[in-house]
This record gives sequence, C-alpha cells and structure tokens, in this order.
Amino acid sequence: MSTSATRIRAGAAALAASGALFLAYPALRPWHDEGTVAGAMASMSSTAWVAAHFFAMLAFILMPLGLLALRAALAATRVEPLALTAAVLAWIGSGLVLPYYGAEDFGLHAIAGPAGPRAGLLGLVHAVRYQPLAMTIFGTGLLLLAAAAVRIGHGILLAIGSIILAAALWAPAGRPRAAVTPLADGSPADVSGMALHSAARPS
Repeated sequence: MSTSATRIRAGAAALAASGALFLAYPALRPWHDEGTVAGAMASMSSTAWVAAHFFAMLAFILMPLGLLALRAALAATRVEPLALTAAVLAWIGSGLVLPYYGAEDFGLHAIAGPAGPRAGLLGLVHAVRYQPLAMTIFGTGLLLLAAAAVRIGHGILLAIGSIILAAALWAPAGRPRAAVTPLADGSPADVSGMALHSAARPS
C-alpha cells in the first residue's frame, strides 16, 4: 500500500472516530435542569460531565485530520482547494472552541464540585489546575509540542548546514581556474607558466 493511501485511511479512521466521539458527547452528558442550582450541580459535578466534554474535545481535534485526508483524496481534482480550505477552517475553528470546552469541562466541574463556592478562590484554582484529566491533557500536549520542536529544530540545523555548504561551494566555483596538463613524470603543471617559459628561451 502506498504512503498516500495509508495516510488517507488513517485520516478516514480519524474522521470516523471524530463522528463517534461527537455522538458520545450528548449520549453521556448529564441533562439535568441547569437553570436550577440543584440541577447544575448534579450535572456539572459528575464524572460523566468531564468524560463527555473530553470526548467532544477529542472529536474537535480529530475532525481536521480527517478533512486533511479528504483533501489528499481529492488532490488530483478541481475541488482540492475547497477541501483544503475546509480543513484549514476546521483546524482554526477547533482551536477557537477548545478553550471554551476546557472551561466547561474543568472550570464548571470544579465550581460544582464537593466544596463548590465555599472552597474560595484558591481552592477553585487548585481544583481546576490539578484536576487529573486536565493535568494529563496538558502534560501530553506539552510532550507533543516538545517532540514537534525537536523535529523542527533538526530541520533548522539541516537547513543552516546546507546553506553554509552551498555558500562554500558557490564562491570557488565563480573563480577562473587555470588549465593543467600532466608532465612526463605525471605531475600537473600550469599551461600558462609553460608558455611563458617557452617564450623566454632563445630559439
């Protein structure tokens, strides 16, 4: 199987997983009356609230990957620019909605938690920052960014080395090089020097 086909299938799997996660979000999310204090606390303090919103966040991450696969599948067609535009817009849109979902998932969960407003500011800050799933997501994101930075840094070093080598090769190539001819003993000699030597000898 070609690399392109493998990437398209991986993107198709990401798109299918995204759809399943989008379905899991409303299926698992608690639907108490959040217009009341009791209903809001019942929904937002549950682990199902955290899991459902986390699944939605994963869905928003995977969806643009699937759209990139769609763009790859349509690369040889006239609609490829539209597919690329859709992928880019989905990526930007996902980036914009994810902070909101994070606030819903971890912020509201902490507020509606066992301590609730009685925890005070620092208690709520601690509950949001050190929520286990939030810390796991944040740590994983940092590791992925670090891995990407290593690959980018490797590319930068390779680019710098290539530019330096190209400059070193470019400068001597522009200088005129004297022609050489082998002597009888096999050592090269400057043709122009031989000509001057011959002209200086009396005939």
